[in-house]
Amino acid sequence: MGMIAGVVLTLALFGFIFWPERNPFVQADKTRADYLRERKDVIYENLRDLNFEYLAGKYPEQDYADQRAGLEDEAARVIAEMELLEARGEFGRRSRV
Repeated sequence: MGMIAGVVLTLALFGFIFWPERNPFVQADKTRADYLRERKDVIYENLRDLNFEYLAGKYPEQDYADQRAGLEDEAARVIAEMELLEARGEFGRRSRV
């Protein structure tokens, strides 16, 4: 009985995972807020990587400072736009990027 349940569960799992969508060319709509969240995450990840590589000795002091300043400026712009959208009440509203 347990083996039959396992086989049925496995088949249902494979069916759920690999069942084709009706239209494979349809993409989920992304809001401006979604884009900004993703961009902020990427910038923070780049800052972490930059810091790690600097500590590993791969960057001279000046290059590190220039790149860090650029990434911090970009992060500040993204966060400012996120706060502006929040203040307007548009943060999370469905609209195309």
